[in-house]
Amino acid sequence: MPEAAQVRQPGYPIEPLFVKRWSPRAFDASSMARDDLMRMLEAARWAASAYNLQPWRFVYALRSDPVWPQWLDLLDPFNAAWAKDASALVFLFSDRLMPAREGSARQRSRSHSFDAGAAWAQLSLQATAMGYQAHAMGGIDVEAVRQALAAPEHFHVEIGIAIGRQALPVRLPPALRERELPSDRLPLPQLAFDTSFPRGA
Repeated sequence: MPEAAQVRQPGYPIEPLFVKRWSPRAFDASSMARDDLMRMLEAARWAASAYNLQPWRFVYALRSDPVWPQWLDLLDPFNAAWAKDASALVFLFSDRLMPAREGSARQRSRSHSFDAGAAWAQLSLQATAMGYQAHAMGGIDVEAVRQALAAPEHFHVEIGIAIGRQALPVRLPPALRERELPSDRLPLPQLAFDTSFPRGA
């Protein structure tokens, strides 16, 4: 199978890591050293955030952990069918509330999800640099995740993340095998505009 960096070509010269990173579903069901996962989470820890509040929180499990079967049940059936072969599962949360200032109640954060997304991006790039891939999943049972992981109510459940070493698509259900290719991106002129939005955008 060709690597993502061979399939996708950027419009401008960028670091190869950005096009090498993608979201496969075929993983090889191998074990992951806990220190490898800690390195990915450490990369996420250094993401930028508004006021340096670092609102993200990660709760993780390795496939060798006893909770693994229960964690797969927190994914929707479509995602559980392939994520079972990942090496680690991570759930990402963000704190909706900013710390209380003296004499005032906690205020809602406008950027908690944006900041958590920055942390996710750094995790995924670190995973790629280490020879893994990370696949973010919106298809999760949000309330089941909240209850099973004892998340406080003011934390927003963002995504689930499957991490592992890429395998051949033959491991996937037949319907997913032909979709196991790195996706392209819209051309830059459709995403970035000089001084204002174009008409009809």
